[in-house]
This record gives sequence, structure tokens and C-alpha cells, in this order.
Amino acid sequence: MSNERLVVIGGDAAGMSAASQARKRRPDLEIVAFERGPHTSYAA
Repeated sequence: MSNERLVVIGGDAAGMSAASQARKRRPDLEIVAFERGPHTSYAA
């Protein structure tokens, strides 16, 4: 496991798209997403 972590603030389309792209480029990267509301976007 990597010692690096990506923290995404906002679970809207832009935040989840950024997390998705980061996962494709760095499969070992720990990704944590924070969303204020009850739902996140799965459109990414």
C-alpha cells in the first residue's frame, strides 16, 4: 500500500471524476472522498 493519499472534497461529478482518473493512473493510491450531502455522483 502506498504512503500517499488523495483527499477529494466534494462528491459531485467533478470530484468523482478526479478520483476515477487518479485511480486509473495510480492503482496503489489511497483515495478518500468527503461529501456533505447524502449522495455522491456515479456519472464519472
